[in-house]
Amino acid sequence: MPVLRRPAPPTRRRTAATVVTAALVGGAFVGLLSVTGTPRTPSAHAAEGTGSPAKAPATHVPAKALPAEAHGKPGKDTRAPVSVVQIVAHPDDDLFFMNPDVSQSLRSRSPLTAVYLTAGESDGVNARPHDAAAAAPDKAGYAEARQNGIRAAYAEMATGSRTSPWDREAIPTAGGGWAELDTLRARPQIKLVWLQIREAGATNGDRPHSLNGLWNGRITALESQRSAGTPVAADFTYTKEQVVATVTGLLERFRPTFVRMQDPSPGTYPESGKFRDHQDHLFGARFAQAALARYAELPGHPHVGVQNYLGYPTSVLPHTLDAATADAKLKTLKTYAWLDGVQDCGTGAGCGDLKVAARPAGRGWTQTVRYARGTSTSWVQRGPDGGLHAFTVLDGHLAAWRKPADAVAWRGPELLPGGGLDSGVTSVTLPDGRIAVFGTRTTLGGDAAAYRREVVTTVQSAPGGAFGPWLPLGTPERNDADGTSDISAPAVTVAADGRATVVLRDSRHRLTAREQRTDGTWGPWRSLGGTDVYGDPVAATDADGRGYVFASTPDTVLAWAEQEPGGPLTGPAPTGLPPTTLALSAGAAPDGDGVRLWFRKPASGDLRSADFSGTGPVSPVTELSGTGVVGFGPVSGGDGLLAVRSRTGFLATAPHGRAGARPVWTLEKFLFSGAPDAGTDGVAAIGLDGRLHWTPAGP
Repeated sequence: MPVLRRPAPPTRRRTAATVVTAALVGGAFVGLLSVTGTPRTPSAHAAEGTGSPAKAPATHVPAKALPAEAHGKPGKDTRAPVSVVQIVAHPDDDLFFMNPDVSQSLRSRSPLTAVYLTAGESDGVNARPHDAAAAAPDKAGYAEARQNGIRAAYAEMATGSRTSPWDREAIPTAGGGWAELDTLRARPQIKLVWLQIREAGATNGDRPHSLNGLWNGRITALESQRSAGTPVAADFTYTKEQVVATVTGLLERFRPTFVRMQDPSPGTYPESGKFRDHQDHLFGARFAQAALARYAELPGHPHVGVQNYLGYPTSVLPHTLDAATADAKLKTLKTYAWLDGVQDCGTGAGCGDLKVAARPAGRGWTQTVRYARGTSTSWVQRGPDGGLHAFTVLDGHLAAWRKPADAVAWRGPELLPGGGLDSGVTSVTLPDGRIAVFGTRTTLGGDAAAYRREVVTTVQSAPGGAFGPWLPLGTPERNDADGTSDISAPAVTVAADGRATVVLRDSRHRLTAREQRTDGTWGPWRSLGGTDVYGDPVAATDADGRGYVFASTPDTVLAWAEQEPGGPLTGPAPTGLPPTTLALSAGAAPDGDGVRLWFRKPASGDLRSADFSGTGPVSPVTELSGTGVVGFGPVSGGDGLLAVRSRTGFLATAPHGRAGARPVWTLEKFLFSGAPDAGTDGVAAIGLDGRLHWTPAGP
């Protein structure tokens, strides 16, 4: 039975969380993967290499600017600590939309804190739909039951026992209220924080007393909804500023290196104007964005990476998870839903969420997980001199690493001026050798009407030189209200004369483009057409200099191509491809004719590739089924190396090239974010520790 601690007298003193580090552990790949290397002892110093005897050691670069090179030492790994914070609107949002990433973090034994913004009290009826009419509403009781379900689910994922006990206590927040903090006694680095703010109670309904109403200024303060068993002793209210301060204070307390959160711009249905996702998900994510922006300006904390997760819109898309992973995710939801009805939580409110018990898989949610942006494999650039440059977003800033051609290790990251960047950037090398980076930036503004996402770019002043100021390229969206600023991450093609074309998906699920003129200025946004496009588009250029752009729909892949090098993109053209799991990657085809697409087969994780020349349907799909690596997300298939996310969440790499050859996979034992990048020289990935992890290729 949980131990309840009554609140101590209020204090403004902040207590830092203890950072716990432990060796990363692998998943069940016995007999499936050829795994070399062993887990090594982490420490708080610069991380060095994981590798196999056939490879040079991987070098993991520290997440702060280095005055000199950090050289990897064979046989030793000194990874930096990882600390993950998840911020969601309701109990179960993490289980439906962030798993299996959650369970992978728990298995890694790194600190993980889940923050629940609202109490999730709904109508107060904890019953299956056919029993709801006879049940009396009890919002405090239902909130407690959902907490019990979450505690059981996390305990089971972490320890194997859903009844593993928790210690519950009340803590003061930086916003002047109180929150409940639960700590798993067997694994004290696992914590749950319940802010217990009132929820909207409807996906799209007009509910001013909600995070939506508070964000948009329809109310000046939002009430709490305490659960029946909470140690928080008194009700409270929060203003908009106090919610932001509260979440910022939690970031200060738990000092994450990685934050998982929901999608702050999921779009609307054009016909009705209704949100595609729950309003609490959307506006809860915007409060998290505001807190992260404030936290980024505070000194002394680890650099933070962020990943956004798609919510309700995943229902209409092909499933991403293989059967075993989907079954494990469903098992966790069944535990949360109290499906067996066993009264083992020690409270009378109920041991789980019976509303979910009627449909524990949701609307196909346990069979899938999707990132909202951040799947580009084009974040590493290779210079003509053999030097390397890599880019990601940390603390809302562009983080840049470089590896000179004659260097053993990477240098960086250097955080460039100009904050507010969203996760997921893409980079291109211009014909004169300069590198340009493109991404999207969120402007929060002083009021809700100022919220805006737009495309931005920065370019080196000279090859290898400093990057210039960010240039805003605007957005095809008329305003935030119409489509919640729902634009994808950009894809970019570059002509031989250096002119760039930026392509993205808009809130109406079409592709739009903005093209650079010969004098360097930019033309207006124009529609490229297409319907029902989801995810991020990808771009590639063939050996003849023709640009291509590809985008997924729920049923196939559409293509746009230049009819001659440097000409306008035309399309969409049907590719004849079957459904994919949306995350595409593309590059020049090895034989020089057109481009090669990499993607995954739905509901399996199997890898596929196909070539496209722009003159007709793609070549027959090449199946890499039965290869022993399953997972989800982008496939990086560059120049003889494959790099993917495995079922464990760890990076899996393999050489490829010989037709029909079965890849021999190496599992690199660290969790990473976004997409890996594979090239002839090695594989790069950004770890959840905010560091660049590099596995050189070759003996």
